[in-house]
Amino acid sequence: MTDSSSETFPRANFRRRFGSWVYDLLVIIAIFMLSGYVCVALFVALDAADIISIVRSGFGIDWNATHPAYKVAFNAWGVAWICGFFIYFWSKKGQTLGMRAWRLRVQNLDGSLMSKTTSIKRLLTTLLGLGNILVIFDRKNKLSLQDRMTKTEVVVLSLKASR
Repeated sequence: MTDSSSETFPRANFRRRFGSWVYDLLVIIAIFMLSGYVCVALFVALDAADIISIVRSGFGIDWNATHPAYKVAFNAWGVAWICGFFIYFWSKKGQTLGMRAWRLRVQNLDGSLMSKTTSIKRLLTTLLGLGNILVIFDRKNKLSLQDRMTKTEVVVLSLKASR
């Protein structure tokens, strides 16, 4: 990607944001599945070492018969990886994989990349993507809830800038 900080880009509308969200949802599902396999492997290894006790049914874990804390740990592990995905890509690249496909970039209002702290705040206020619905009603500024809360914006890059 070229240095486009001196160039200004228009803000993204709801349709583009939603398209990006759908692409990222597919990536998120894959991340959650892979992190789940790693977590189950860890649980099985810890069970084999008699560090924890899980109830197994065949190859898998019987989540209904195993202590509920393991189910919470399993889901927290997956969510942590998903959050890490967004925080990394927003703070290092300004784009997730779905945003790149739709030529979108999230940035501070001055055009600079967000910090990790701002990325975390944005992630907490996005409400699983529902914060973007505000863009439908704010046709003039095209700012979502998370944009307003973190003083950021999602812009549409030109073809030249997206390379």
